[in-house]
Amino acid sequence: MLWQQPWIWIAGGVVLAGLEMLVPGFILLGFALGAILVGVMLWIGLLGGSLPALLVVFAVASLAAWIILRRVVGVREGQTRIWDRDINEN
Repeated sequence: MLWQQPWIWIAGGVVLAGLEMLVPGFILLGFALGAILVGVMLWIGLLGGSLPALLVVFAVASLAAWIILRRVVGVREGQTRIWDRDINEN
């Protein structure tokens, strides 16, 4: 089946990483890293061809990659400004 091919997962991860340039916020990059990890694990034989197992590993890896990316290069303290008064108020 198609989901058992490691190059499909790696190619999908590369496409998602390319689409990340259009959508800021490291949303697709987490999915890209998860897909690439699943592809590599399939390639070296750590995962079988079971679709549910592949999807669980993909979901967990994507979530972990997203959390790590948010902590490392995500929102920094002081990046957003909170306005406490209006410029029209005197």
